[in-house]
Amino acid sequence: STENAGILDYTAEVELWTRAGHIKIELKRGINIREFERLLAEYIL
Repeated sequence: STENAGILDYTAEVELWTRAGHIKIELKRGINIREFERLLAEYIL
């Protein structure tokens, strides 16, 4: 699932906990977070 703080978000953080460890990704303004989420679900999860 995704969470946001509203329309004033300029950056987003993604944190993944996997068997390989903890991964933290910072996404910059302008990224299509829904597309990122779709790609993550399709190729990684």
